[in-house]
Amino acid sequence: MSQTLTEKIMGRLAGRPVKAGDMVEIGPDWTFALDDGVGLIDQNFKRYGVKKLAHPERIRLFYDHYAPADTPLHALMHKIGRKLFDQFGIPREHLHEVGAGISHQIAVESGLVHPGKMVTNMDSHTITVGAVGAIGCGIGGAEMAYLWSEGKLWFRVPESIKIELTGRMPAGVAAKDIVLSILRSISARGAIYAAIEYHGEAIAHMSIPERMTLCNMGIEMGAKFAVVPGDAVTQAHFDRLNIKIAEMPQPDVDAQYVSHHKVDLSILEPLVSAPNKVDNVHPVGNFSSVRINQAFIGTCTNGRFEDFEIAASILKGKKIASDVRLVVTPASRQVYMQALTSGVLEILVNAGASVTTPGCGACAGMHQGVLAEGEVCISSSSRNFLGRMGHRDASVYLGSPATVAASALTGFITDPRTHLA
Repeated sequence: MSQTLTEKIMGRLAGRPVKAGDMVEIGPDWTFALDDGVGLIDQNFKRYGVKKLAHPERIRLFYDHYAPADTPLHALMHKIGRKLFDQFGIPREHLHEVGAGISHQIAVESGLVHPGKMVTNMDSHTITVGAVGAIGCGIGGAEMAYLWSEGKLWFRVPESIKIELTGRMPAGVAAKDIVLSILRSISARGAIYAAIEYHGEAIAHMSIPERMTLCNMGIEMGAKFAVVPGDAVTQAHFDRLNIKIAEMPQPDVDAQYVSHHKVDLSILEPLVSAPNKVDNVHPVGNFSSVRINQAFIGTCTNGRFEDFEIAASILKGKKIASDVRLVVTPASRQVYMQALTSGVLEILVNAGASVTTPGCGACAGMHQGVLAEGEVCISSSSRNFLGRMGHRDASVYLGSPATVAASALTGFITDPRTHLA
């Protein structure tokens, strides 16, 4: 039976060959939880009298959504998480404290998640781990409590969609523009409960951070998983980390896909997603008259060193517009340190940026950059839903880090190609 990559991964966990549409009761290789959901796990444990966990060694907890805590309630959630670790004997080194960064960023950059593995988390953007040939998805608080307690959970094996990338990106075009172009074509409902597989000659030239951006926004198309099958780039990533990986499973050449889409990167241009739908995508030039109040570079979509590096190349020796706030939030402490020691953060700060604690930051609309009524933000994040980053009458536009940096410089949504050296 020919299989897609997702079918092979889920079949390994099920202990038998599986196909799209099958129901499987499986235990993922890792179960992550976050500060914005650990309270729900605790509530369910108390409600049902849970005294023992099935696989404490598979559990990781990340404080990334409201870190540092911005309210007494959120501080309590952090406290509850620490107590759960002590109560159930979860290894304390599996608790990623305030400032460590975003769960899926850490999972990839540290080599925690390997090709062919499966991760569940209380965050839909765990789909990002597909960048290294793994699969990841979000689940709810009650589901996570059950999974921690019983060790397995029911899943339906999803159908797979093949997206083939060809050509090379022109100057000023980024992975964010690729995935926005796919969103424009497929729509925000075009991959509901499907597994997206990225293929094509262009993939071989894309870095792990670029692949993370592609996979990250698969959830904005409704996908359950998004994955790039492992290759030489994947192997080099783990080699740099001195981590030996057991295997890199591949989809069969005759695997069955429900649809097949081709994207020629050579004809792409910088794109922007306009309020309040992620698939409301148009060329950046369509928004040149839109004045902004805030520019945000960060999140698990585009909060990596390479993203700050391109922003710094645009802003070096310059100042952002006087009426614009530029908020920079590294996706992890490792990213923060790399940007700090390289001088990239110095360039951004000198240009007028405010640098915040690694984590989700303003993206989730909780703190560190929320918007007031009527304000406009250009963001490198993944979502521009109504009220996503603050007031329900604020407007959020999505673009690449280069587009965000160029816009911060002029005070209007700006084509980054006009500011690249």
